[in-house]
Amino acid sequence: MRKIIIYQRIIILAAYLCFGTQTIFSQSVPAPLKRFLDKPMVRGASVALMVKEVRKGTVIYEYESERQLTPASVMKTVTAATALEILGEDFRFETSVSYDGKIRDGILYGNLYLCGSGDPTLNSSELDTPKDSVLMLWAAGIRKAGIREVAGALIADESIFDTEGVSMKWMREDLGSEYGQGSYGLNIFDNQLRLYLESGVAGTTPTIKYCEPDIPSLTFHNYLKALPASTDSCFITGFPFSEERYLYGAIPTRRSHFKLIGDIPDPALFSARYVHAFLQREGIRIKEAPSCHRILSQTGQWKETQRKTLITTYSPPLKELTRIFCFVSHNLYADAVFKTLGLRYAPSSKEAISSFGRGAQVITQYWKQKGIDTSSLWMFDGSGLAITNKVTAEFLCDVYAYMAVRSKASEVFVHSLPQAGIDGTLRNMMKGSVLQGKARLKSGSMSRVLCYGGYIDHDGKRYAVVILVNNFTGKSRRVKASIEELLLSLFKETTQV
Repeated sequence: MRKIIIYQRIIILAAYLCFGTQTIFSQSVPAPLKRFLDKPMVRGASVALMVKEVRKGTVIYEYESERQLTPASVMKTVTAATALEILGEDFRFETSVSYDGKIRDGILYGNLYLCGSGDPTLNSSELDTPKDSVLMLWAAGIRKAGIREVAGALIADESIFDTEGVSMKWMREDLGSEYGQGSYGLNIFDNQLRLYLESGVAGTTPTIKYCEPDIPSLTFHNYLKALPASTDSCFITGFPFSEERYLYGAIPTRRSHFKLIGDIPDPALFSARYVHAFLQREGIRIKEAPSCHRILSQTGQWKETQRKTLITTYSPPLKELTRIFCFVSHNLYADAVFKTLGLRYAPSSKEAISSFGRGAQVITQYWKQKGIDTSSLWMFDGSGLAITNKVTAEFLCDVYAYMAVRSKASEVFVHSLPQAGIDGTLRNMMKGSVLQGKARLKSGSMSRVLCYGGYIDHDGKRYAVVILVNNFTGKSRRVKASIEELLLSLFKETTQV
């Protein structure tokens, strides 16, 4: 009998070496997933799937759920969940205007300070508030203190975070882009600029009309071409704090008002200059040139002084911010929250760690304390833009199950995810299907990466659902359509499971 068992094990081992685990255990792979894996665009890809009923924790479907893959923006769900747990759904960023020195006869003999806490919402296009409305409040607070003139300067204090606005793990092509804006202690206008161009006939170089907001110090090196195409293939690139941006690619011919979005290279310094000019227009004269903590520190001019606060303004609550960055996949919002979590990490005296690194430490420690295996979690930002981010479908499902059943912010988290076929980045997914409005998923995509994570409600039960696809071939829209087909087929069959 023992010899038979040994022979069986040898046969199984040989089969494993020759064909791999997928062949041996193919019977455990559901038919819809087999069809998905057999598609030519997925055959060379890495795929992970898990579907778990959250109340009992029963795994309904599972495939390669322990494989570490790049989740792209699905990583935002980890940032959102942890922030709601640690900071609370009512947490608000605050920004204050303060001063040092003395006020005499309407003149401030000192400096005004714009002190940031990382608020990503100042003049953000994602909020339904008039442009510069928060600046109006600041100006009113300054006037209320009797200040009509400032003998010193307006200084932006963005020191709550370090100067590493973008993760060291971001790719070169992301820097300077619409979605690759850095996150700093002071942020404004979503840290984005809008460049308007006019194109002529094919082969000519489009002309730059203007930049909004205006950044006079910024130089654009224009290598664009006009081509007879219906869509553009252009981008802006450049490094943080650099006053040079490079334009590459092509835009359609004969466009009179073509918009190209990039990043604001130095949001804190720009904020100081922008608010300085605004206050001047409001009749508050400021003698010296605006500056920021980074520049003054580098030149040895930063001084720690006693300050008095004039006014403090607040962002919307975290429950609204998580909904924004999950609905529209807003990288700045996610990374600002990620770094704010990092403020709770106390590094040792021998440890050099960035604001990004601190955020990763806090998140990893939190879920480890909750009994979830974090050995597969590799976070280098809160937005998911770093291609070196890795996670497993199992880890994500464990977090989603916890948030659905054990978290006080359960409904806030669930409702922060867009509904399939209705809103956000999922408004066109599974539209008109039986899962429209019943699937709440965060999407994540980058070059050859397409992922989804969240929940599906079906037959009175809630399921945590994760599918991660890396290194597929062909068009992402075809992979997306196949994932829709897969999810619809899996949940058609759950009634029989």
